[in-house]
Amino acid sequence: MFLMHTINATDRLPTRGHAAKRLSILEAGARVFCREGYTGANIDMIAAEAGASRQTVYNHYGDKDKLFAAVVTEITQRCNARSFEVLSTFPDQPVDLEKELVAFAMRLTQKCLCDEDGKYLRKLIQSEGERHPHLFAGWRTEGPGKVWSALAARFARLAYAGHLELDDPDVATRQFIALVNAELHIPALFGEKLENDRLQEVTARAVKTFLRAYRRNGKEGEETTRVGRALPA
Repeated sequence: MFLMHTINATDRLPTRGHAAKRLSILEAGARVFCREGYTGANIDMIAAEAGASRQTVYNHYGDKDKLFAAVVTEITQRCNARSFEVLSTFPDQPVDLEKELVAFAMRLTQKCLCDEDGKYLRKLIQSEGERHPHLFAGWRTEGPGKVWSALAARFARLAYAGHLELDDPDVATRQFIALVNAELHIPALFGEKLENDRLQEVTARAVKTFLRAYRRNGKEGEETTRVGRALPA
């Protein structure tokens, strides 16, 4: 639970540096925009949440539009950093492709899709994306655009190594993300979080469906034999 701050007319952050004040305002902005929506939020609310003066917020960001865009940019950059950290663990040379993809998808979900920043972004986009699409112009290219392209390159390498059969790695990547997200969407709308066992179950189902579409003929037999499952002749 977030603690609400009250303020006097003066800024309560005199001893903190510029970067700390900036981050405090951005985090307060994220909370207020998610709670009140873009239309319902105002600079006074955000200043109060940040424990800063109204003028300090204006000095840093100018107006509500610029502050909202800065909030989206900040959260996107943090999400990207975590996403690329997880992407570095992608199974480029798998021994058991299905098992390793499930583990990768679990990390992607837990550290990127279901963390606090991911929830903020999802809520902002769901509530404001249609009404204020211009506020998310940068997010489209800097957020999923970068991450999905990097993931597509990794799927392409799996295809080159003979593990997958892909006509278009970009399409396959979007479908992989969609499958992993499919059973998380409704719970997320209500602020629910799946227990780890349930998350493992739905992730395993998503990866299995993905591999039914894209695993190259012959690879399934090789890999399932290694984990002791007999296949029909």
